[in-house]
Amino acid sequence: MAGVIDFVMFLLVVTNLALLESSRLKTCIWLVAFQGISLSFLPVMVGYNHTGVIGLHAVFVGLISIILKGVIFPLLLMLAVRRANVRREIEPFVSYNVSIIAGVAALAAAIWLSRYLNIPASAKGSLAVPLAFFTIFVGLLIITSRKKAITQVVGYLVLENGIFTFGFAVMPHAPFVVELGILLDLLVAVFVMGIMILHISATFDHIDVSRISTLGDE
Repeated sequence: MAGVIDFVMFLLVVTNLALLESSRLKTCIWLVAFQGISLSFLPVMVGYNHTGVIGLHAVFVGLISIILKGVIFPLLLMLAVRRANVRREIEPFVSYNVSIIAGVAALAAAIWLSRYLNIPASAKGSLAVPLAFFTIFVGLLIITSRKKAITQVVGYLVLENGIFTFGFAVMPHAPFVVELGILLDLLVAVFVMGIMILHISATFDHIDVSRISTLGDE
């Protein structure tokens, strides 16, 4: 299972860098969906590495995660894209080339930071902890550097994927209720943001959050 976990971590790096480089909203949605599905196997794999058995609760959490991150969230965001009639993030606050450079710097910073953290012995030497921080940094970068509300929701999902990865890296036996609570909070947050995007698009004919600040002057 360790080799499979390392492969999932490799996919995490690839999808993060691809998200920073892509301007097409649909591509970003499918990338974060693929990332979420890949990470949904972590509860099973990490649990098996620690106990030697596949727990039913880990399988259940993984399935719920696949349904939410691989089906419900992408469909909701795709609906928002169609309703808003927007395809690309044209002029982000931070250019895509600079975003890639910032992403590489974030990866180096995450690796450096993970060396100085007091983490459980079972998580030391694992790629999951530094790459979890890298994913959190990428999520924050997308949220703060993109103008479209849909792209910012994608950034929020990336941020949650990083938290999800870190949680299972350092606490593989987290209480079942806590795990489901995190997924439920994510479902509610994305659902509310999706509704907000649809209403913003219907009212103002755009979903560019940088233009919302001008409403007070009108």
